[in-house]
Amino acid sequence: MIQTHMDALETRAPAEREAALLAALPAQIAHARTASRAFAQILAGFDPATITSRAALATLPVTRKSELLERQQAQRATNVFGGFSAIEFGAAMPRVFSSPGPMYEPEGTRRDYWRMARALFAAGFRPGELVQNCFSYHFVPAGSMMESGAHALGCTVFPGGTGQTEQQVQAMAELKPAGYIGTPSFLKIIVEKAAEMKVALPSVTKAMVSAEAFPPSLRDWLAERGIAGYQCYATADLGLIAYETEAREGLVLDEGVIVEIVRPGTGDPVVEGEVGELVVTTLNPDYPLIRFGTGDLSAVLPGQCPSGRTNTRIKGWMGRADQTTKVRGMFVHPAQVAEIARRFPEVIKARLVVSGEMANDSMTLSVETTASPAGLEQRIGDAIRDVTKLRGRVELLAPGSLPNDGKVIEDARSYK
Repeated sequence: MIQTHMDALETRAPAEREAALLAALPAQIAHARTASRAFAQILAGFDPATITSRAALATLPVTRKSELLERQQAQRATNVFGGFSAIEFGAAMPRVFSSPGPMYEPEGTRRDYWRMARALFAAGFRPGELVQNCFSYHFVPAGSMMESGAHALGCTVFPGGTGQTEQQVQAMAELKPAGYIGTPSFLKIIVEKAAEMKVALPSVTKAMVSAEAFPPSLRDWLAERGIAGYQCYATADLGLIAYETEAREGLVLDEGVIVEIVRPGTGDPVVEGEVGELVVTTLNPDYPLIRFGTGDLSAVLPGQCPSGRTNTRIKGWMGRADQTTKVRGMFVHPAQVAEIARRFPEVIKARLVVSGEMANDSMTLSVETTASPAGLEQRIGDAIRDVTKLRGRVELLAPGSLPNDGKVIEDARSYK
């Protein structure tokens, strides 16, 4: 019998999965407060025992990557992790990595620490195979993330790393790996170099790609050369978040995370299907990030995956949520737009459009409203000035008028 899913977790009834995740949530929050100095401060005043639903989870503050970096920078001399790590240097932390910032991430000792095996299995990798891992093995965790997942799956790994294209081709030709792991653009470079060298690579029939866009055109290009490429979405802070399946319909969420999609600049969950920022709570006890804002935009896809996996699907990466922009020398943040909207119960959605030319720009706050009482436009205009210290025009719109693209601030200025 052919195994089509890595384990039974992937085909659980959605209600069973949700109950299991929410049952684990209070203990993880309590652990984060006890073992992480940062979350002891961030979650002070919250009772972990009461966080047993998504509505309750949404009352907790979102910790965004920028705040993590700020805490790390402020505490460099005493704690390089800014108080977020629950483990320390030594046997419990075999490796520490650095991401741009720099931000430092710990790696624990648990098997498949980053939970990448599930994505690799969905991409067709199986026990007993050799894989060529062309993600970086230095500074950033990408190489280790994929290698640990491949090992957990029962694969042997050739640590190809980045660069040295001709040597990569030679290794593929002689070792005959079953698949490639790395960025899609580097795989294309390797395949093109092999053609230039007149070296056949028939063994490489599958690929797990990540870290950059994987457009359908490149996917089809690889398929024409006998390579089935699949993508996953992971971060250095959280590990695997979602992965692609043979259905090619969005990305299925990993079983070890609780994912919310919130309105950018806030912690408020959006309705299903609306584009917003991905906020992730991980069940990792070593690095227990609670409501961690990734800064990435996505949206939930309706229905279940045709592959038989029952977890929620997302559309994949749809841009960045941090749309902070400078207007007339003043920074305007998505959180400020959210603050203006919150002051008016009639407003259900808002979008600030900055237009004109640099040094001669203007702001228009377009708002969807359920009602337009007399004076609303003026009062919203006053709120714009109060919150941003800038003047802005107000445009009242009917519900559903604004595009569903996750944008809270649109910079439409001319930079010529």
